[in-house]
Amino acid sequence: MAADVTSNPVIILVHPQLVENIGMTARAMANCALEELRLVAPRDPWPLNDTLRQRMLAAASGADDILEKAQNFDSVQEAIADLNHIYATTSRTNDMTTRIMTARAGAPEMIARIKDKQRIGILFGPERTGLTLEHIALAGSKITIPLNPDFMSLNLAQAVLLLGYEYYQAQQNAQKNEIRWGKSHPATRQEYENLFNRLDYYLDQAGFFPTEDMRPTMTRNLQAALQRAEMSEQEIRSWHGVLKALAKERKA
Repeated sequence: MAADVTSNPVIILVHPQLVENIGMTARAMANCALEELRLVAPRDPWPLNDTLRQRMLAAASGADDILEKAQNFDSVQEAIADLNHIYATTSRTNDMTTRIMTARAGAPEMIARIKDKQRIGILFGPERTGLTLEHIALAGSKITIPLNPDFMSLNLAQAVLLLGYEYYQAQQNAQKNEIRWGKSHPATRQEYENLFNRLDYYLDQAGFFPTEDMRPTMTRNLQAALQRAEMSEQEIRSWHGVLKALAKERKA
């Protein structure tokens, strides 16, 4: 869980490789008034040794506070557990059904979710490979940045800056786009994960997966479908009840 909770999106860097890119990401975040940075298993052990830390701070150009408060997690699941909605930034195409939007189109939605007291996060993948399909399946929405199709390569900090800029501009020109949840509250990623793990267990027991080779693809598709469901905490509890009842019926 984050120690310092803010109302802005959480920036999550998955397996970042260069300390300079982490520093430049913090600088980009400060440009756009984003405060919370989370790291998932960076290449260099965290906290950094003095030499690497100085290189990172030099690249941050004064955005030291963001780096001092940055948190490190062992997995993406742990890094997003307390968040309600995740946006995955990627140009990767796949066979999963995913809500895809540009950064400009996604920014007003982020603001609407935050106004609804949701906690949201934006995932950025490693510099060389980007996010894997497994990571994208954990997100409810996918964000792409339309650029020259012949050269779409972006530095990690550049990608963060583009997303941050669109969010910052949308804040300045906020449009009414409310999402109403009634008396309940949007489920967190941890609640989704718990439900999916239970579903996966029961499906395995029922022999749902025809072969182990097919299981990863089927699992990703099911997980992606759950993320798009936009369920409340109460709805998650209801689905737990459904699974429990079905399991009980099967044993009878």
